[in-house]
Amino acid sequence: MFNTILLWSLLLFPWLSLFFMNRRSIKRFMPVGIFVALLLSIIYEIAFIYEWWEIKESILPWGKITNPSYVYGTFLVGTIWIFYFTYQSFWLFIVTNLVVDALFSFGFLKWMEMLGMHEMKNLSEFQAFLIMTALSFIIYFYQRWQEEAFVDRSS
Repeated sequence: MFNTILLWSLLLFPWLSLFFMNRRSIKRFMPVGIFVALLLSIIYEIAFIYEWWEIKESILPWGKITNPSYVYGTFLVGTIWIFYFTYQSFWLFIVTNLVVDALFSFGFLKWMEMLGMHEMKNLSEFQAFLIMTALSFIIYFYQRWQEEAFVDRSS
């Protein structure tokens, strides 16, 4: 029961937090949030095939491949918040992501394993950290490209 409540919380509470962000920022950073959710969904598909990890509990029947609570809740919205607070400085963004990725890889994943919700198999926590760090570079440059593509060229 605790695990189910936790998974629903990881999905819903991040979305509720967006009520504290202005609409303009949400519109500005939502594309990168959706993009990272797509990339993570692909990574989860690869992880399923190569048995990098196993999702043992999910709130949705199809959640045994991709963890919807994390990918479409915590990570998607967390990405929006990280961009909101750090996008003005590349180095601030990277350092923040390194800290968050380390907390996720070396803390959160261990905790999820202790709760019996997740098990690392053919991928170490350090390798997960490297994947998350690589994603942070990809999404930063995606956001830069996105902003250049939609700049008002008439002014």
